[in-house]
Amino acid sequence: MTKLVQNAAGRMVPDAINGAQAVPYQGVGKFRPSGRKAAPPIRTCSDYPPDGNKVIESLKAALQRAGLRDGMTISTHHHLRNGDHVANAVFAAAAGLGVKDLVWFPSASFPVHEPQIGHLESGVLHHIEGSMNGPLGDYCTAGRMRGMAVLRSHGGRWQAIQDGEIHIDIAVIAAPTADPFGNATGDRGPTACGLLGFALADSLYADHVIVVTDNLVPFPCIPWQIQGNNVDQVVVMDSIGDAAKIVSGTTQITKSPDRLLIAELTARFCDEAGIVQDGFSFQAGAGGTALSFALFLRDLMRERKIKARFVRGGSTQYLVDMLEEGLTDYILDGQTFDLEGVRSMRENPGHVNTSPFTSYNWHGKGNFASLLDVVVLGATEVDVDFNANVVTHSDGRLLHGIGGWQNCLASRCTILPVPSFRDRIPVLVDKVTTLCGPGELIDVIVTERGIAINPLRQDLLAKLRGSSLPVRDIRELKAEVEEIVGGPPAPPALGEKVVAAIKWVDGTVIDCVREVKG
Repeated sequence: MTKLVQNAAGRMVPDAINGAQAVPYQGVGKFRPSGRKAAPPIRTCSDYPPDGNKVIESLKAALQRAGLRDGMTISTHHHLRNGDHVANAVFAAAAGLGVKDLVWFPSASFPVHEPQIGHLESGVLHHIEGSMNGPLGDYCTAGRMRGMAVLRSHGGRWQAIQDGEIHIDIAVIAAPTADPFGNATGDRGPTACGLLGFALADSLYADHVIVVTDNLVPFPCIPWQIQGNNVDQVVVMDSIGDAAKIVSGTTQITKSPDRLLIAELTARFCDEAGIVQDGFSFQAGAGGTALSFALFLRDLMRERKIKARFVRGGSTQYLVDMLEEGLTDYILDGQTFDLEGVRSMRENPGHVNTSPFTSYNWHGKGNFASLLDVVVLGATEVDVDFNANVVTHSDGRLLHGIGGWQNCLASRCTILPVPSFRDRIPVLVDKVTTLCGPGELIDVIVTERGIAINPLRQDLLAKLRGSSLPVRDIRELKAEVEEIVGGPPAPPALGEKVVAAIKWVDGTVIDCVREVKG
């Protein structure tokens, strides 16, 4: 049985993960890394075709040539989101080659990746180290995965690769356009998805890199987001995915009156707190409430003739409209959430593709996230100490990924606009089911019943003193919600088995997820 130790947040976490020693969370900024960055093997040009043509006939042949064998770690990226065809093709080919006990290291998974359950059952896959959405999260929570899952933020994934915490044997990069040399981009081609930043670390650090494309163009592929000098082989498929499915149901403006009120209160808070001024910066997620916040903010900026220096994406048509209207100088894009974002990246020089290294990596010489004046994020639960959860619900089921959420907490003001309850289950709780972000980094909670400001932010409390906004104590809000719904949520029925570890941005273990019974 896994040995559990108490970390600095008071959570019991595993001291080892899949046989490797783990470091418990020590507090924000307390863990100090040491050593040197990891590196791939040194190669020589004499091992590659002198004409630069690295195209090979099939994915199966490419995996064989890469030396695929039992127990290897295979990575993929998720810029195609629920339209991705490549990850499923990789493990179908691996199953055909008879290999076992592979580790899948995706930047995230989606419901489209449900076929991996069959490979977990058959033994082709041992476990998944990556955020899981939908069926795979359910499978993991039920305790059916042989190994322990590991969930990291986007920046935490880069940190784990560069620090040598995880070693990628073979990286498979889905590329909407590529040339025979391996240069690749995501902003054009029939399956254009925007950028390929989540695959950049894989291309730099993996032992072997395979680019898979459905749009092979003559050398050079311009612009290149992945450099062919880091690529070993190129495979051409009929289709690497469905670009229309990078759009999800969450990337729609909310029509809920409560959510619209939350979005409006969030924008008004930013204004009255003095955040909205010429040259400021912000990031808002792609959920319905966050998108609505961006529209309220846009209207305020128009009225005041205020221009942002930059906005951070996930880009959507709403951020693109702001760029093209002149309300911001730049979109610094980490993930493209709709096809207007893809078009803009291709056409607008002010729409810049970024990567987790520039945006989020905690073990670097700074990152963009800490330069943001305000970030607006979601959460599944928030507790009275402002700790937040984004991966499980109060029933303990693992259904969401971390994404860049943890990394964004480094901004100068972090706001979580959340409904006070969902399906008559309170979102405000005594203690979050799974700790993903420490309360000391979360500044403001906005609900339809009022705004709670973290007592650590006396500066914000002072600025809002005398405001017409409904500023309230978080415990008072929680008590009101419980009275409406009939009490706090029932505790989940959990077993002893730890099914997933939640990493903090520095690679330490901040919490874990246990098997859900029944």
